[in-house]
Amino acid sequence: MKVCGFTIIRNALKFDYPVVESITSILPICDEFIVAVGNSEDETLDLIKSINSPKIKIIETTWDDNLRIGGKVLANETNKAFDAITDDFDWCFYIQSDEIVHENYHPEIKKQMELEVNNSSIDGLLFKYKHFYGSYDYVGVSRKWYRHEIRIIKNNKKIRSYRDAQGFRIENEKLKVKAIDAYIYHYGWVKHPEQQQAKQQSFNKMWHDDNWMKQNIKDVNEFDYTAIDLLERFNETHPNVMKNRIEKINWNFSFDPTKIKLPVKLKVTHFIEKLTGYRIGEYKNYRF
Repeated sequence: MKVCGFTIIRNALKFDYPVVESITSILPICDEFIVAVGNSEDETLDLIKSINSPKIKIIETTWDDNLRIGGKVLANETNKAFDAITDDFDWCFYIQSDEIVHENYHPEIKKQMELEVNNSSIDGLLFKYKHFYGSYDYVGVSRKWYRHEIRIIKNNKKIRSYRDAQGFRIENEKLKVKAIDAYIYHYGWVKHPEQQQAKQQSFNKMWHDDNWMKQNIKDVNEFDYTAIDLLERFNETHPNVMKNRIEKINWNFSFDPTKIKLPVKLKVTHFIEKLTGYRIGEYKNYRF
C-alpha cells in the first residue's frame, strides 16, 4: 500500500498558516507528499523548501483570482495537487494548511487504509473534526461547525475537489465513505487578531464580490473573537507538531458562556444533539 499526501498553500507567512505543522503531522504515514505552492506575496515557497524530507514534491502554481465565486479557486488548486499524484499510489491524503492530525491517530488511520485499500465500494475515509477557536483552549460545538469531512480518497482521478475544496465528489455525486475513529484538528480560527482580520479580508474575496465585502467585512485592524456562540474547553493534548506554536501564543482570549444568548430553536437543537448525538438537518457531503 502506497500513500501520497497533498495540500495547497499560498501566503502562508502573511496569514500565519501552520502549513509546516500540517504537512509534518501526516508525513510519517505518507510515502510522498505533493505541495502545490501558489504565487505568494511572501516567502511561502522557501518555507516549504525548508521542510527536511525527501518525500516532499513541490509544484508551483498560479491562482486564478477571477474564480472568486464560491471559493472555486481553492477546488481548482486542490485538483492541480491531486492530479500531480502518480498512478502507483493507492490512497491520497488531503490536508488543508490549517489542519493537523494528532500522532495518536496514525495507527488507526494506517489500519483503516490497509483494511479498505482493495475495497472497490469505498471511495474515501471520513474524519471527525475539532474546530479550535480564539485560542488553543476552546473548540466550537455549535451547528456552524461541520463535524465530519473526507480527507483520504482513493487515487481515482474521476474524483474532483468539490465547491470550495471542503470535500470531494465524482461527477457531482457524493463519495461512498467509511467513517474512521480519527480526528482532524482545525486551527484556522486560532491566530493573532490582526492576522485573523487580514485573513478574513483576503479569504472572503474568494467567495464574494466587492459589494458584499464592503457590507460584511469590517475595516478594522483586529478580528473580534467575541462574536461566537457555543464553545467548550479543550482538556486533551495537542499534536506534538503544534508544541512550539502553542508556547509562542502572544494574544489573550477569554470566553464567558454566561454571556451567550441563544435563540430558543438553537437551544433545543443543541440539547437534542448533546443528548443523542444526532444533529437535525445536518449537511453531509458524503454517503455510507
